[in-house]
Amino acid sequence: MASIIVDGKPIIDPGTMTRSRQLTTFVVPAASALLGWFLAVAPFAPAAAVDTSAKQAIMIDAETGTVLLATNADQAVPPSSMSKMMTVYLVFERLKEKSLSLDDSFVVSRKAWKRGGSKMFVGVGKSVSVTDLLRGVIVQSGNDASIVIAEGLAGDEKSFAAQMNQKAREMGLTNSTFKNASGWPEEGHLMSVRDIATLARRTIRDFPEYYKIYSEKTFTYNGIRQGNRNPLLYRNVGADGLKTGHTKAAGYGLAASAERDGRRLILVLNGLPSARVRAVESHSLMAWGFREFRNFKIFRKGDTVEAAEVWLGKDKTVPLLVDRDVTLTLPRRARRKAKVKVVYTGPIPAPIAKGAVIATLSITAPDLPPVHIPLRAGKGVERLGLMGRLSTSLRYLLWGALK
Repeated sequence: MASIIVDGKPIIDPGTMTRSRQLTTFVVPAASALLGWFLAVAPFAPAAAVDTSAKQAIMIDAETGTVLLATNADQAVPPSSMSKMMTVYLVFERLKEKSLSLDDSFVVSRKAWKRGGSKMFVGVGKSVSVTDLLRGVIVQSGNDASIVIAEGLAGDEKSFAAQMNQKAREMGLTNSTFKNASGWPEEGHLMSVRDIATLARRTIRDFPEYYKIYSEKTFTYNGIRQGNRNPLLYRNVGADGLKTGHTKAAGYGLAASAERDGRRLILVLNGLPSARVRAVESHSLMAWGFREFRNFKIFRKGDTVEAAEVWLGKDKTVPLLVDRDVTLTLPRRARRKAKVKVVYTGPIPAPIAKGAVIATLSITAPDLPPVHIPLRAGKGVERLGLMGRLSTSLRYLLWGALK
């Protein structure tokens, strides 16, 4: 069994690592289940409770997807300017595909020029580069810049909103519907904070070369210098994005991400009463998340977790391997109470194909839903010949053990 060591100390008592051989068939998750566990935002009730005045809130660990805090996380509400993150995502996607260049430009329509609220202050009929428009949306939260992008990429804002909705479905955003590119109040334009967190996570993961724009504090266009409204960018918490939002109906919101000592958290708040409360609570919650939780690498890709007994095979056992790193996000005080268990229907009959999923790694910890991870055969095991099978079966009948 692989050692489970962090900073030179075991984080799991080896005595808690048990093996369970089932007398009945155990349903082993498909190989995609593990990937889904890492990419999906998994439900989690933290041991150390924390309060927030936000009507909707969520905090996740960016690596594992573990939810550290959740309040009305799946409620579809007006996201205000936080929905601009999807507009930006579609631009980043075009840039990465090389179907769009930062040097390309779009013409400003009268509709874009007239749009109220936060503005980049583009001039009607002027051509504006994609690089300036991106900063106009991200740093200045320009509604006008958002419409220029939408019209430039899709012809009109309604068609661009359809592209936003298509991308939302591809991402699995189940509580999001886009009606426009800017988050301007419109009937049916809704997102949940969980969906916003997922969008933030995908943005950071998919476009590291462009994500850095979200950390820029100021941008000057048309002689007008404006500052980024993200309050965490001005605090010493490791913040590097993403987007604020505010409307009278939705209140004050923030989608933020910060990285500290190689660990990244994503926080989304909505429905706060003021910009001041948004600044204070986001800072407090981010500090809490880094302080109270930690990531523990339980196994590394290729580790042998256990050896399973084999029935009628040329080898008596087969190694059980994890095919990717296994990391858990745990409250600091709960790390030594985690338990790991290997479950399989045993002994496993030969032949066994190398790489086949033949067992499950089950991990439990206080306040953490059980995590079930598929284990694969580390090598192929051939079946014994006829005489070997007869001999093994006879010994089993006589002495009741696999010798």
